[in-house]
Amino acid sequence: QVTSGQLREQGNALFQAGDHAAALAAYTQALSLCDAEPERAVLHRNRAACYLKLEDYAKAEADASKAIGANGRDVKALFRRSQALQKLGRLDQAVSDLQRCVSLEPKNKAFQEALRALGSSMHEKMKTMSCTDSKVEQMFQILLDPQEKDADKKQKAAQNLIVLAREEAGAEKIFQSDGVQLLMQLLDTAQPDLMLAALRTLVGLCSGHRSRAAAILAKLGAPCLAAVLGVEHEQVSLAACNLLHVMFESLKEGLQKDFRGKEDAVVLDSSKDLRLLIKHLLELLALEGASAHGRDNALNLLIKVVPRKSPKEADNSLSLWVIDQGLKKILEVGSSVCGTPGSLPVTKNSRMNASVLLSKLYDDLKCDAERENFHHLCEDYVRSWFEGHELAGKLRAIQTASCLLQGPAEAGNRVLELGGIMESVLSLCASVSESHQLVAVEALIHAADKAKRASFITTNGVNLLKEIYKHSERDSIRIRALVGLCKLGSAGGTDFSMKQFAEGSTMKLAKQCRKWLCNETIDVGTRRWAVEGLAYLTFDADVKEEFVEDKAAMQAMFQLAKSEDSSVLYAVASTLVNCTNSYDHEEPDPQMVELAKYAKQHIPEQHPKDKPDFVKRRVRKLLAAGVVSALSCMVKSENLALTNSCRELISRVFLALVAEAEDRGGVVAQGGGKALIPLSLEGTEVGQTKAAQALAKITITSNPEMAFPGERIYEVVRPLVSLLHLQRTGLENFEGLMALTNLAGISERLRQKILKEKAVPMIEGYMFEEHELIRLAATECMCNMAMSKEVQELFLAEGSDRLKLMVLYSGEEDERLRRAASGTLAMLTSLHPPICKRIPQVTVHWLEILQALLLSPSAELQQRGAVVVMNMVAADQEVAEQLMASEMLEILLVLAKDQDKP
Repeated sequence: QVTSGQLREQGNALFQAGDHAAALAAYTQALSLCDAEPERAVLHRNRAACYLKLEDYAKAEADASKAIGANGRDVKALFRRSQALQKLGRLDQAVSDLQRCVSLEPKNKAFQEALRALGSSMHEKMKTMSCTDSKVEQMFQILLDPQEKDADKKQKAAQNLIVLAREEAGAEKIFQSDGVQLLMQLLDTAQPDLMLAALRTLVGLCSGHRSRAAAILAKLGAPCLAAVLGVEHEQVSLAACNLLHVMFESLKEGLQKDFRGKEDAVVLDSSKDLRLLIKHLLELLALEGASAHGRDNALNLLIKVVPRKSPKEADNSLSLWVIDQGLKKILEVGSSVCGTPGSLPVTKNSRMNASVLLSKLYDDLKCDAERENFHHLCEDYVRSWFEGHELAGKLRAIQTASCLLQGPAEAGNRVLELGGIMESVLSLCASVSESHQLVAVEALIHAADKAKRASFITTNGVNLLKEIYKHSERDSIRIRALVGLCKLGSAGGTDFSMKQFAEGSTMKLAKQCRKWLCNETIDVGTRRWAVEGLAYLTFDADVKEEFVEDKAAMQAMFQLAKSEDSSVLYAVASTLVNCTNSYDHEEPDPQMVELAKYAKQHIPEQHPKDKPDFVKRRVRKLLAAGVVSALSCMVKSENLALTNSCRELISRVFLALVAEAEDRGGVVAQGGGKALIPLSLEGTEVGQTKAAQALAKITITSNPEMAFPGERIYEVVRPLVSLLHLQRTGLENFEGLMALTNLAGISERLRQKILKEKAVPMIEGYMFEEHELIRLAATECMCNMAMSKEVQELFLAEGSDRLKLMVLYSGEEDERLRRAASGTLAMLTSLHPPICKRIPQVTVHWLEILQALLLSPSAELQQRGAVVVMNMVAADQEVAEQLMASEMLEILLVLAKDQDKP
């Protein structure tokens, strides 16, 4: 038995040799064996020295304090605590400890020198703080001086102010020095550079600080902030949007931990402030003087801050309030028709942003009464334009219907059912005015999404669309008519037997779409309609095959996906889902098929070119054309059109791209691994699961440290753990376990992250799974997790059968399961000797299981058995006697002579 004294001596030797981590481990082990208070104090003092060397100053302070608690005159412990406190920035406490050291040993020059150095260090800090005051003043003087003509000097002052505001001490200094008043003066100059500096500094002041954010909002006023958001200068508007978002977060989420102590006494009701801000944002939407991008930024903000983050949150009162106060203002943006009198100035993304906001608000409603109110408000708005406003009003009404169909489609469908709307759409399709025709054709396309209405359009609109497509002189109109035909032509989905048009018609439409897609002389806004058409036509496998053969068309689509036109994202993702067959499709039950045939029911048929070999070839061609970098750009873009359903489609495509092990390296190299992490943490449940499964596949076959370098590897743990939930499929469980096994074998920090995500109970659960591969994967994962101290302790927990299960699995017939279980036993007995004494107590078969391991034909099993026996013999005399009294000694003697198995 090793004594605490021996371990302390060992720790001292290791410390002298410079191995501070090993010395710390020795002192810690000595503490666990020692009860005497004076000796424990010395060990705590020694541990403090180790922590100082390892730069863990908080733990150094804690251990030194324990030593001082036992003996208040321990100068070594006092000196070490002063060093730790100095590093933690608590200089006044450090000085107090050093003064005590000097009073206890007045002749000690080291203490005197340290106290002198610390005194001058505190003096420097005081000097710096007063210097910061003068710097803040100086920066504002330079920025506000109308005589100052040196642009570089002004830019440097602005940059310094922004950097200072990002640090808590600097932010507080600016705030206390009446900085908000001075920043308001900068905003009043109306000079873009000075306004940007002011807005970015205000972001630093408000970040994570509730009371400061509330005070700044009260000082600036919501009307002032909304006015800055609506300015013509795009960068200034964006900076104001960022400031408002930070204010919302600080007021809504409350305090960050760092400052909670200082602000506990401040009680604020921020709901009034929030509503006041939102009210002004809603007014900005319908304000004629506001800029187009200011309107977009206001929509963007409302999308981020109004709807609930999760359906689990009970309170949706903010959404209800916005619907009552501002739904009609949002519809004003959605109904704007460029070039018509009375329409608001909008960008090409404004209507899509309005659709996204409407969709989010509608999804946030909890009951039929709330949804009915939403429908009534939309219908009243459409009627107000449709009745009594002649042609301009009808156009606004139709444009509103289009906006709703792209967002909350249910509300859009209700609007289309109002008397005269659909007839007006069809009649305006034949208008001579390009802008009128565009509005009507787009509405017809969005309306064709629903089968019920598609049949009405098939009857009344197909010939009209064909006429427009053949005879219109404008590409912008023809391409939209073509998309309408594509939608109607793909109504059968992937069902090969449901052909809407004559043989070859869909191929002609697809060829024309590809032609327009590659034509760079046409503007981006028009070319995106070609992708929209392909999103529908690629249900047909012949179209998919031709599309992947056309490298120019694929690359043109990927370029569009990277462009600023956000409305193209969903169409690109849909086209790729179709090409990779990554939608859900269940194999029909053969008996049900026979019954359907007997009842003369329609039976969907798969296209011969949708078989796995064809899909595999298409995936390879997409990879070669650069699909991964396009998808990565789509995920990276801070785009409102990147909705949860769009994220799900991208996740499906990624999962199809990593289906084959040999393709995974290429996907990671082009940024696929990095893009999958946010997809696995945000979006629909299906989308998150698909992305997590793709991450698991990459982690299983690649080196995780290379696939996810740096801190990124720790972000992968949570998505992988989500695959272990009971509602996931067996394959998802299996791949999640395999991936976690790889991660658990890399480092203790990763094992701690897996423990923190509460994965161990789930891994244990799967060790009882009937499916042998899942059971094996769980046991292998536990084998790697057993390197953690916390997991080792679990095997000794009272009333637990964990150890018994491992011993019994070591005697199973399945060799791979035996290898994993006996590997876990070898690991546990090596790292945690008390387990050795418990093995004979868990099952009467322990001895024959160990003998069977040593007599196995597999050298790997023999080695694991030998390690377990060796550890048990070393750990406890009684256990050693039991082992030697059996046939174990003879077996070991035979194995020791085996020259073939060194």
